[in-house]
Formats: sequence, structure tokens, C-alpha cells
Amino acid sequence: MVTGYRKAVDLPQAIPVFPLDGATLLPGGSLPLNIFEPRYLNMIDDAMAGDRLIGMIQTRGGDADRPGLAAIGCVGKITAFAETPDGRYMITLTGVSRFEAGDELPVRTPYRQVRARFSAFEADLQQHEKPPEIDRPRFLKALARYLDQRGLGIDWDTASQAPADALVNSLAMGLPFDPAEKQALLEAVTIADRAEALAALLEIDSAGGDDEPHSLQ
Repeated sequence: MVTGYRKAVDLPQAIPVFPLDGATLLPGGSLPLNIFEPRYLNMIDDAMAGDRLIGMIQTRGGDADRPGLAAIGCVGKITAFAETPDGRYMITLTGVSRFEAGDELPVRTPYRQVRARFSAFEADLQQHEKPPEIDRPRFLKALARYLDQRGLGIDWDTASQAPADALVNSLAMGLPFDPAEKQALLEAVTIADRAEALAALLEIDSAGGDDEPHSLQ
């Protein structure tokens, strides 16, 4: 977990946002990004000069050039940065807290900014001494069937012993569900709720006999 933020009021009220469907950032998770569009290169420059915070958010229809934004996103802190010879930025965002996307701000920057409300997700900033409880046997059974159907493997010793939040969040971020399903996983209130939703998605996907090949991101 990124340190330095203990309460919702510690986070800025206005944040830049990167609308990107299918890319999910969760609190404590790490999301690598390849930045090449000029407006987002500008956003990274500004973030690096400030608090290094960027809000990841999905879209919800509207104009193709300026789609509407989902109601909930997740702000992350740039924890790794590198520039390539051709001018791209390779960054890693580490999730800090989910936020409610309020009004979009009338700014002159080429990237979009919103008023963010963090109070509903203050628990994202807390360090929990007791690990969350999930139905791990059901979860791992659903995961095994899902992966087996796609010819994918996983380190089962690590999966069996990993902390529940790390296991659930890494899979919720990495598995190739559609944007609406990703959004549902993001909005799950607790880790237990997210584990339940993820297990259900794995079971439904496996039962549906999806013929399209998938791969872990």
C-alpha cells in the first residue's frame, strides 16, 4: 500500500484522469502503462512535477472524442517512471484509493480533470491487521476451471498462500473481463465482496464455454 495518505482529506480534491476502458486499478495494486499520446505525456509531466497522482477511470458512452466518465475510478501514484528513446513514458501506477467522480473541471490542460470525492472509500487507505476472509476453496476451484479451459497455468502454491486481498485484486486487475465486469469488480465494497463477484464471473465464464482464447495480461 502506498504510504502517506491516511484519511480522505489527505488526498487532493481535483485530479487528472486517464479514461481507459478495460484497465482496472485497485487500491494496493500495480498497473504498468505505456504512455504515448501527447495529451497524456503532458499529464504525466504535470503529475511528476506535483503529487504524482492520476485517476484511472473507465468511460460510459457519449461522444467518441469525449466520452462520459464512469461514476467510480481509482487514483494511483506514479511509483516507477522511465522514458524510452522514442519519447514514450513507461510508468507504474500503484493504487491509493477509489473515488467518486464529481463534476468535470473547466481546465485548459489537454487532459481531463475531475473533482474527486474519496470519503466513501476511506477504508481503502487503512492498513488492516486481520486479513479479509474469503471462500478460498470455491475461489480457487473456479479459477482452476477458468484457467484450465484456456490452457493457462498459475503457481498454485503461491495462490493458495497469498493474502486474500493481493490474490483477489491481482486477478481482478489482470484477467481479461469486459469493461462492465471490470467496473463491477472495482465497485465491490469489500475484498470479500470482490472475491464473491470474481468467483461468480469465473464460474459463469467457464460454464458458458467461451470459444474465444484469452490470456492473462
